[in-house]
Amino acid sequence: MSHNSSIEKTQNAGTLNTANHPLDLIIIGAGPIGISCAIQAKKKGLSYLVLEKGCMTNSLYNYPLDMQFFSSSEKLELEDIPFNSIEAKPRRKEALEYYRRVSDHFELNIQLFETVGDIQLIKQKTTKLTAHQEGLKHNDGTDLFQVNTSKATYFTKNVTIATGFFDLAEALKVPGEELPKVSHYFKEAHYYSGQKLAIIGASNSAIDAALACYRKGAQVTLIIRGPEVGPRVKYWVRPDIMNRIKEGDIGVYYNASVTEIAKNSLSFTQDGILNTIENDFVLALTGYRPNLPFISQLGITLEGAAKIPSHDPKTMETNVPGLYLAGVICGGLETHKWFIENSRAHGDLITEHILSKT
Repeated sequence: MSHNSSIEKTQNAGTLNTANHPLDLIIIGAGPIGISCAIQAKKKGLSYLVLEKGCMTNSLYNYPLDMQFFSSSEKLELEDIPFNSIEAKPRRKEALEYYRRVSDHFELNIQLFETVGDIQLIKQKTTKLTAHQEGLKHNDGTDLFQVNTSKATYFTKNVTIATGFFDLAEALKVPGEELPKVSHYFKEAHYYSGQKLAIIGASNSAIDAALACYRKGAQVTLIIRGPEVGPRVKYWVRPDIMNRIKEGDIGVYYNASVTEIAKNSLSFTQDGILNTIENDFVLALTGYRPNLPFISQLGITLEGAAKIPSHDPKTMETNVPGLYLAGVICGGLETHKWFIENSRAHGDLITEHILSKT
């Protein structure tokens, strides 16, 4: 399973022909963990390709413009390449530059703005192969995956899914959520200056947005479903938000559930009592989830209330042989359990297991 230089050249030219030369591995997602998996695949001599539906590190790109990571820069490093940042905890712009440079340094085979539509398993030991599929059979009898994208069709022996969780927002499922004034993503605070802004949520994204918008002149009200600000809010941010609430700079309603969003108002119940406040904009920052329907369609079992995809933590292989997981998607709905720093080893586990099968 040695690396084929002619395949790599074709990949870089964007005209990869995998019908005659199936890849060892396709990696879906060009975030930090997808990049880490690609580095390991290249180091171990596997033929591989990374497919990304957006830009490089697409999820990080869609973070708030001035977002600061919870982790320090050295915990976000890949392959011991130093991540130098102005502060101990880097910001979004620094991370985008770092991971882009790492990808360039290793000359990784990444194809951007190419969306994976579906993945089909081609069984090599079936008697119902089409004439085309017969031509894909190999001496080792390895099953192949057919990966169909918005631009091409690829064939590969293994697939790693490293798609993160930031693409699908948790819907409120209330009337008015579709109004233009409502957004599930926060980019920057200036837009909300001088406006009555309701922020729904209690975790880091909601609290960061509340503080940033308050400091740009927005009249901010937090709508929090539970009895307090979320317990996982960054420790250096918590005193700030609590002081702003105490001083009355930022309004807050605890134990509150939104019931309706209207053009100029927002309604919610608090301890069973219906309240309505004047409102210009809503940021519904209630969390995000991985694309679990896509995972399920591939035959991967989702276990328990947290819908954790079935996989072996020693190899990262799922219950579908040849399908692997890497990064936060391993946690299902428990997206707070996996980070860049504790997922960096996934690529090594995956490539070692692929090599062990030959």
